[in-house]
Amino acid sequence: MKKYDYIISGSGASGLMLVYHMILDPFFDQKQILLIDKVLKNQNDRTWCFWEKGSGIWDEIVHKKWDSIYFGSDNFSKKIVISPYYYKLIRSKDFYDFILKVLQEKSNITIIQEKIISIVDQGDIVSIKTDAHAYLGNKVFNSVVLSLAYKNQSRYPVLNQHFLGWFVKTKEPSFDTKMATFMDFTVAQKENTRFMYVLPISETEALFEYTLFSKDLLEEQEYEDEIKKYLQNKGITRYKISEKEKGCIPMTCYNFNKYNSKNVLHIGTAGGWTKPSTGYTFSNSLKKVQQLIPFLKQAKDFSKFDQKTRFWYYDLLFIDVLYRDNHIGASLFSSLFKKNKSSKILKFLDEKTTLFEDLKITTSLPAGKFLKALSQRFFKI
Repeated sequence: MKKYDYIISGSGASGLMLVYHMILDPFFDQKQILLIDKVLKNQNDRTWCFWEKGSGIWDEIVHKKWDSIYFGSDNFSKKIVISPYYYKLIRSKDFYDFILKVLQEKSNITIIQEKIISIVDQGDIVSIKTDAHAYLGNKVFNSVVLSLAYKNQSRYPVLNQHFLGWFVKTKEPSFDTKMATFMDFTVAQKENTRFMYVLPISETEALFEYTLFSKDLLEEQEYEDEIKKYLQNKGITRYKISEKEKGCIPMTCYNFNKYNSKNVLHIGTAGGWTKPSTGYTFSNSLKKVQQLIPFLKQAKDFSKFDQKTRFWYYDLLFIDVLYRDNHIGASLFSSLFKKNKSSKILKFLDEKTTLFEDLKITTSLPAGKFLKALSQRFFKI
C-alpha cells in the first residue's frame, strides 16, 4: 500500500477548496496528496452562492453577482442594497474545472476514482479501504458522510433545507438582472417555512428555487407545481426549462466534531461546516479551510480543531425554535430584515459581529420564543 502525507476523501466543494489552498502554499510542495472520489466531478450538479465584500479568491469563476437583494413577505417587503457586500453565484462545473485544471499540473497530487468503504485511524497512521484498493495516510480529511447517526437522535434537531430549482429561459426580457430575490415568503407556507429564491442570470434567464426549512421532504411534483404557480403569478407563462437542480442540506447543531480523531478530520457537511441557521456551506467551508491551513503546519491533533463559538449557541436556539414552530419562519426572518441593516445581518451570519451588534440583532427576534427554547435547552447542551 502506498503511503501519502495527506488523503482527501471526497472532491466536493470542501475537499477541492482544501487541496487548492494546500497547493497555493509552498509548505505542501513536497507533500504527497491523494484525492479520492467515486466519480470525477465535471457537471453542473449544483449552484453555490455566497456574499463577500469586494473582490475574492473565486472572482475568476463567479458567474454572476448582485449588489442588491429583495426580501418579501406578507408583512414586510423591501429591495435592499447590501453594500459593501456582493451576492455572488458560482456554477459547480466552473468550480470543478478551475481547480482540477490546476491540480493536473502538480506532480505531487494523485486523483483516483474509487468509492470509500472505511476510514480507520490506527494511532500513528490512517488506513482507508475503497471498493478497489487500500491506502495509508498520515492525515486524512473526509467530506463523505459515512454515518447517518445525526438523523437518528433527538438531542440536536435536524431541519432540512430542501429545494428544487429550474433554470428558466424566456424569449422576451423578463428579469431584473440587478437584483437577486434572497427570500420571498409570499408563497403559501402550509405550516412550514417556505420561500422562493430567484437568481436572474440575464434579462431572459433566471434560476427559480422553491425552498423549505422543514423536517420532512416533499414529493418532487409539489416543488415543481409551486414554481409553476410562482412564475404564473409573475406573468411569466412562456418559458423553457434549460436545467434542473435539487438538493437537501441538513441544518443542525449536531456535534459532528466527535468523529474527529488525532489524524482524521471530517470536513464540509460531514464535519458540521454547514452554517446551521442558514444552510450555507460554501462560504463557511472557505472560512474553515483558511483556518485549517496554518493549523496543519503545526501538526496538531485534529480533534482540537474547530471549537464551538458563541455563534454555535445562537444557531442552536434558532434551530430549536424553528424546529418546534416551523410555521413562524416567515415572521422570524421578516423581523430580522425589518429591524436591522442588511449589512449587519450578513456580518452576523458571517460570525464577525461584536457582542454589542449580536445583542441588537438577537433582540430584534421575539424574546418569548427564544427564552423558552433557552430554558428547555439548558440541561441538554
